[in-house]
Order: sequence, then structure tokens, then C-alpha cells
Amino acid sequence: MRTADFIRFAYLSLAAHRLRTGLTALGIAVGIAAVILLTSIGEGLHRFVIDEFTQFGTNLIGISPGKTSTRGGSLGAINTVRPLSIEDAIALEHAPHILLADPMVQGNADVEHAGRSRRVTLYGTGHRFPETLRMKIASGDFLPADDPRAARAFVVLGAKVARELFAEGNPSSNPLGARIRVGGERYRVIGVMAPKGQVLGFDLDDTVYIPVGRALEMFNRESLAEIHVTYEPTAPLPEVEEGIRRVLVARHGREDFTITPQQKMLEVFGTVLNAITFAVGAIGGISLLVGGVGILTILTIAVSERTAEIGLLRAIGATQRRIMLLFLGEAAVLAALGGAAGLTLGWGIAGLLAFAVPALPVHTPWSYAIAAEISAIVIGLIAGVMPARRAAMLDPLEALRSE
Repeated sequence: MRTADFIRFAYLSLAAHRLRTGLTALGIAVGIAAVILLTSIGEGLHRFVIDEFTQFGTNLIGISPGKTSTRGGSLGAINTVRPLSIEDAIALEHAPHILLADPMVQGNADVEHAGRSRRVTLYGTGHRFPETLRMKIASGDFLPADDPRAARAFVVLGAKVARELFAEGNPSSNPLGARIRVGGERYRVIGVMAPKGQVLGFDLDDTVYIPVGRALEMFNRESLAEIHVTYEPTAPLPEVEEGIRRVLVARHGREDFTITPQQKMLEVFGTVLNAITFAVGAIGGISLLVGGVGILTILTIAVSERTAEIGLLRAIGATQRRIMLLFLGEAAVLAALGGAAGLTLGWGIAGLLAFAVPALPVHTPWSYAIAAEISAIVIGLIAGVMPARRAAMLDPLEALRSE
């Protein structure tokens, strides 16, 4: 049998039973669509989380008080953790490869102006905060380079706070130079931050920024919540961490702090999110197995129905190998057609989701789409092996006699 005749014969066999062919391909299509849709959501989530973190830069390190890991030791060796101080942040600016070091403390406070009051997130920071975390000023200036331990009563407003406190109709719609109350104390507004939006559920526009020393006094705290440092992008991360560790251990007497590089955190997130994407894709792949069972069932029935036809082919010279390839070809075509329909359906649904729910991160990875189509064809071939082998093993005379 020539290759052209082989292709034509397989096509006519499938076309002769359009409904059966369509239903069988539908099982594969649903499986492929499920894989595409689930992996699109998983990959979209992956990109969303990574983008949220990288907007602050990848050469960023957070240092927090306390050691997250534990180690064995006698009870007598346990003592209190020394707080992170403003002096620690100043000392870290002289560590190898460090560009900026900014102290930070966080809490909640009430802000009041012209009869309006709002509960906001308050950040006590140094004057290098916008450079450290890549934040922008919309108007005015950020906190000046005062001594952070005795800074003047200046405040910088987040975009939403400025909009809410100084809306049109207020005695003054321009916040710059205005006096407001923050936590019961009077502060002068010297700047408004550019809109930043939400980052992992935290609204960075509903915030105010005051000098870190004043924030420590306001919240009656001894320790900073964190010190953010940026380092030279080309510097080896282990050397940067070792330099930070050396400076702080010299000041604290022991390692009672935790160093969290943004780069390592992104690697961990990437590993976890890749595993999630693979897991949801595997869940969708179960539908492909169901489609494979459908192909197995349909081809088994087809062998029974076409016994005489198989006998005739064998009688005119078709080999067992050719008969087996004929049925395997039909299985592959069924799976490929179903896969193509599934890809179209999956991409269509993913596109509709992205349009209808803009907040839902959706991104269809080409690698998963290609893998899903190849998997569909492989599953179709595997499902077709048993019926194809059975057809190939039929005795020609017995097959013709069945007519």
C-alpha cells in the first residue's frame, strides 16, 4: 500500500463515522483545554508574583532582627535579641559593595487634616528610602537628610492619603506646606508620592512616611522592623552577605539577625510557582487519559466492525505491519485533531478570562501548549496499540469469512 493510499484510507475511515470521530476527538479536546487553561492561570500567577517583587529591584537585601533558624545549646546560653538600631543602618553603609542602607519601622496611625481623619499605614524611614526601593515622588520632596535620631517633623503622603485629605472642597487642595496631625502630633507635609498601587494586597498609596527616629518614639519601640540595603549589581551575593554579617556581628557580638536577599527569595518563589504550574497542568492532564480511554474504546469497536475490510486488505497483500500502522495512524489523527481543537478552546477561554477579569493574571506558556499537543498524540498512539495489534493479528481467511 502506497503512502498516499494509506493516508487516504485513514481519512475515509474517520470521515465515514463523523459523529463517532467528533466525540472521540472531543474527549482529547477537553483534556487539552483543561491543561491550557490551568497552566495559563498558574503561569500568570508566577509572572505576577515575580513582577511584584522585582519592581523594587533584584539587588535588594532585607535585614530583620532575630535569627529565623535555631540551633542546639544550653538554656543558660539563651538571651534576648539585640534590637536593630539606626546606628546599625549607618554602619552598614560602609560594608563592602553596599550602595544604600535605609532603616525602616512600620505601624498604623491616624492622620487628620481640616476635619478629615484617616487610618493609614505609617512607615518610619530614612531619606534614602525612595532610592532604595525605587519609589518616585509626584510633587515636593522626600524626607531631608536630617540626623535620623533628631529629625524635623516632616511627613510625605501616599497618593491616596493626599487625595482623601486634600480633596477639592477642602480649605486647601494643595497638600505641600500644610500642617496635619499624625498620631496626635503636628507634621508639615513636604511631598506626595507617585501612585504605586497594591503590591501583594498591600496598598502602598494609603501610607505616610515620617523620619524613622520619630516613628520609633511614636510606637514606643526600640528595634527597627527592617533595614533595606542595596548592593552593586555585579557584586557576588555571598561576599555582600558576608560583609553585612561581619559588620553586624561586630556590633551585636553574635548573629542575632536574619539576612534575606531579594534574589534568593525570587529563586524560592520561582521554584514553588513552577511546581504549582506543573501540578495544575498534571491535574488537567488527567482529562487527557480519559480521552485516551475513549480512543481505545472507539478503535476496539472499529476493529470488530471492520473485520471483513481488514481481511480484504490482507488478501490483496497488506502486511501485518501496514495494518497496525493504519490503525495507529487513525489514533494519532484523532488525538491530533482533538488536541488542535483543545488548544483553540483553551486559548479562547484564557483570553475571555483575561478580558472579563483583568485582575486575574493569565498567561499561556507556549512550552506547555506544545507539550500538551505532543502528549495528546502520544496518548492516542498508546491507546491505539492494542486495537491495532489485534487488527494486525487477524487471520485473512477468517476475517473474509466473517462477511
